[in-house]
Amino acid sequence: MLHSEVEHKHADIPGQRLATTAELLFLLNLLLAPGIAFVVLLVLYRRHAKTAPALASDHLRQTLSASIWAGILLIVPTAVIITLGGINSSTTWIILIPYFTTCHAALILLGVFGLTKAMAGKTWRYPLIGWKT
Repeated sequence: MLHSEVEHKHADIPGQRLATTAELLFLLNLLLAPGIAFVVLLVLYRRHAKTAPALASDHLRQTLSASIWAGILLIVPTAVIITLGGINSSTTWIILIPYFTTCHAALILLGVFGLTKAMAGKTWRYPLIGWKT
């Protein structure tokens, strides 16, 4: 199969480009542009959630839900740990660094799984943090 035939085949999957964009925005929110990428994802969701093809709609819902949960999982415990332990305490950092690193890495891994599913034209539900249908 020629490269152009492969591109044409993927272009035939309705909503694949929007699904891939949603997953990329989830990863960008975690890695490069926290907050900014979330706002762009939220705008995409509000603009396309009801009219998008099933594949795109599914990935938009999943990434929005996962982004909200990611924010909760990364910000709330961090604030609680620092508040209870004090910012200058070594114990705080001994607890906080492994928690944040493990949670952040797991979210990135889930985002990569979601991106590969979107690129393959398949639906995906984030375990535990995804939108329940």
